[in-house]
Amino acid sequence: MWLTDAQKIGVGLTSFGAFFMMLGVIMLFDGALLALGNILFVAGLPLIIGPRKTFYFFARRNKLRGTFCFVTGIVLVFVKYPFIGMIVETFGFLNLFGDFFPVVVSFLRQVPVIGTFLSLPVVRQVTDRIAGVRQSPV
Repeated sequence: MWLTDAQKIGVGLTSFGAFFMMLGVIMLFDGALLALGNILFVAGLPLIIGPRKTFYFFARRNKLRGTFCFVTGIVLVFVKYPFIGMIVETFGFLNLFGDFFPVVVSFLRQVPVIGTFLSLPVVRQVTDRIAGVRQSPV
């Protein structure tokens, strides 16, 4: 799979956005890091999938609650309520991107070190339950 230059930049922006958000949470909900992470994450999405597809993804009828919570959480982070904002934003993020978790888990199981850990019986049951993956009879 080949990525265009814009998509490569989008992946970088989105990755740095996720990194800064994680760092902001680790630094006890530092508002500046969370705001920077939100800006980078939101700027990277249209570069990865395109502006039109991004708009249609967030404007779908079944995703409106997630979009509203995600945007409200970002606004709360910007107006200096980072803890509440991140809770609301996380709820919106899970509503928006929760459908992708089974795909992410199956991809991570193919990564050498992480895949071995995720394939352990107890960890496999927990990750399958969290991701909503159906158990296949063995």
